[in-house]
Amino acid sequence: MLRIIHTADVHLGARHDDLGEQASAQRERQFAAFKAAIDLALAEKVDLFLVAGDLFDSNVQPRRSVERVAAELKRLVDGRIRTVIIPGTHDVYDRASIYRAYDLPVMAGSHPDDGMVTVLEPERPAVHLPTLQTLVIGRVFATKRAPHSPLQGLAVAPADLDPAVTWRIGMVHGSIAIPGRTDRDEVVVTTEEIAASGLDYLALGHWHSAQIGKAGTVTYAYAGAPEAVALDQDRAGKVMLVTLEEGDGTRSVSVAERQVGRTGFVKLEIDAATVASQPALVELLATRADPDLVLDVRLAGVRRDELDLDLPEIEAALAPSFLKVRVRDMSVPALTEGPLPSPETIAGAFIRDLEARIAALETAGSTAEAAEERDALRLGRLLLSGHEVSL
Repeated sequence: MLRIIHTADVHLGARHDDLGEQASAQRERQFAAFKAAIDLALAEKVDLFLVAGDLFDSNVQPRRSVERVAAELKRLVDGRIRTVIIPGTHDVYDRASIYRAYDLPVMAGSHPDDGMVTVLEPERPAVHLPTLQTLVIGRVFATKRAPHSPLQGLAVAPADLDPAVTWRIGMVHGSIAIPGRTDRDEVVVTTEEIAASGLDYLALGHWHSAQIGKAGTVTYAYAGAPEAVALDQDRAGKVMLVTLEEGDGTRSVSVAERQVGRTGFVKLEIDAATVASQPALVELLATRADPDLVLDVRLAGVRRDELDLDLPEIEAALAPSFLKVRVRDMSVPALTEGPLPSPETIAGAFIRDLEARIAALETAGSTAEAAEERDALRLGRLLLSGHEVSL
């Protein structure tokens, strides 16, 4: 049996310019998630720890950051857990590579003769780990854009199988081909290549949301980012615990997600008809206060004429209580209820004209224009009834 922790896209040292004062805290969350992944590897007593690219957010990192990573990897060395790392598209193995500037294996307490920590590179696309009867293949390139698929020509015929190798593990940092969506990605592989590879498991990186799949007999997975890099990645925060077993002539691969990230995501839809005022909405949302939570709020349905919301003001009021708050108003003003004023009055003519235009636009499917007309109707009704309206 072989047990693996598979992670990728840690993006240590990410700048997070969009987070302002919270950028530093998010960088620490990312490091804490990496540490949690190593804690999990030690607790589960796995055999192998894989990082499928983008351990670092860029090749420009201070030495102290590399030393922090090395200290964590040394915990695996001390626990006799082997580590294999491939560069990604952010920490690409070019002339300025962080893996050229720093000898991460040596810094982590590994030596060439023990192979406890291995960084695969263009000149070393695979490593045989005899004590694990495992071959790890991770073809990488010296350029960000791959000249060809890293799985090209990898297919292994049964006659070529080495009896000293029980398990063949692949590592790729790139996208699985999706026509029209991945055409411009730097590294692309196809499910046909995965199926033909002869691998037992393919550890993928680059997509930040965790997912598991199968191509032919080959099980593959994206571990996703162990902590969210962008705050819309609600499938981030995980690593994969992979178990490969052989017995009674059968082989099996099982993959289980394990949570290591702290950032939580909540999507909340609120019926605008239930919202009495902006202060009431702020008070309601504040009950979910959590500094590790990304809250995405959507107001839907039909809102009252008197409900006047300033979305940036709401987000600013809630910002100190959350990691990030987004409030979107998708609600629409109500149409006129009850008897209409006489068509000979200004109010009667205005309401009839607007409601006829709204009906025509909605019938034609012009929802955006219809929503604008509904808002004009709401404001017009308020003004005509003597209310003060702020525009």
